[in-house]
Amino acid sequence: MWPNQTRSNLGTLIHLIKGSLATGILAMPLAFKLGGLAFGLTASIAVCLLYVYCVHLLVGTSQKACRQNRIPVLGFAETAEVVFANGPPSVRPYSKLAKNYINWMLLIHSLLTTCLFQIFVASSLRDVVNNQQQIEWGTLVYVALVTIPMVFITQIRHLRYLVPFSAVANVLMITAFGITLYFLLDGDEPVSFAGRNLGPDWTQLPLFFSTVLYAIQGIRYVLPIENDMRHPQNFLGFRGVVVQAIALLTVLYNVTGFFGYLRYGDDVKATVTLNLPTENGVAESTRLLAGLAVLFSMGLCFYVPMDIIWRWLENRIPPAKRNITQISMRFGILLVLTAITMGVPDLVPFVGFAGSFCSGNLVVLIPVVLDLVFRWPTQDFGRFRWILVTDCVLAVFGAFLLVTGTYASIRNIVAIYQ
Repeated sequence: MWPNQTRSNLGTLIHLIKGSLATGILAMPLAFKLGGLAFGLTASIAVCLLYVYCVHLLVGTSQKACRQNRIPVLGFAETAEVVFANGPPSVRPYSKLAKNYINWMLLIHSLLTTCLFQIFVASSLRDVVNNQQQIEWGTLVYVALVTIPMVFITQIRHLRYLVPFSAVANVLMITAFGITLYFLLDGDEPVSFAGRNLGPDWTQLPLFFSTVLYAIQGIRYVLPIENDMRHPQNFLGFRGVVVQAIALLTVLYNVTGFFGYLRYGDDVKATVTLNLPTENGVAESTRLLAGLAVLFSMGLCFYVPMDIIWRWLENRIPPAKRNITQISMRFGILLVLTAITMGVPDLVPFVGFAGSFCSGNLVVLIPVVLDLVFRWPTQDFGRFRWILVTDCVLAVFGAFLLVTGTYASIRNIVAIYQ
């Protein structure tokens, strides 16, 4: 049953949830610390709605471009190339540039996320095993241990075979979320609003949005998953798979963020599971469950960058050598990423950078720009040109987030490593 499940609505829903449900949800209390309880709750819901809207823009533009050019399916970068090539004459010469730009954004985001996932899994195992076994193994030892199962998981090349991994990862992460929520709501001390900010620290606002965008980082999976559906018409729409997935994720994100900050206040850590009591075995299990969930997500995380790189290389490789080339390429890139992770084991400061620079581009700016370029020749902007106004407002917001969020993230990284 599993090999064909990816093409069903259920398989698509599982992949979409897994594409976003990872370490980002555990950082939501930190986002609420930056944004405050009231603003954080409202703004997080708004960002999730914005994400759904931008996914509809991206997928809708891709589907219309496919019909217009009689192409079966288009990926993220290919959609940009086709849209620019058929857009206003002034942008047509930049079609290849648009394609290459998106491919590089996807590569940077995916590979950086793989490193973040790897260090998260290693750190989670380190905290649990060292505490329970009373040993003092360093993080690098666990990075090496985590790399062993990753060698096999990252060799999976087809989405359909990743569905069971995504399903298991979802179960593990939701279980970890449930246990975490229990401790957030049922601690020894009652939760209190005293000393909790309701509004944002305005200087940290770009980092708030960057952290939330990083949490819903699944934009790079959207078109590959939609292209793999048996009934792609069920992907969009008010009752579509995207809305179902993001509705569930919105609840999980906001519950975790709100009660995490409410419980721990300014002491909340980058990953809320680090705030849970280490002497409690059940609390300790959340780190292990979350770490295993992310480990099972590695195949899906690796899918997008490997797909991009393989499309660059495939026609240059003789058919008889393509299989061994795929194996060697995946193994070699994993070793390079492992070396980076070992060289910079504290990758938490890079979360904001991934959210602002990569997600700000991929989630907001690029879908809006593609929608504008596609509609411009026909001026199909609706009554009173409301679509044009909406796209321009979102483009300004995306540019603001990209510039200010990236600047703030780089400042934090420089301050930490000085």
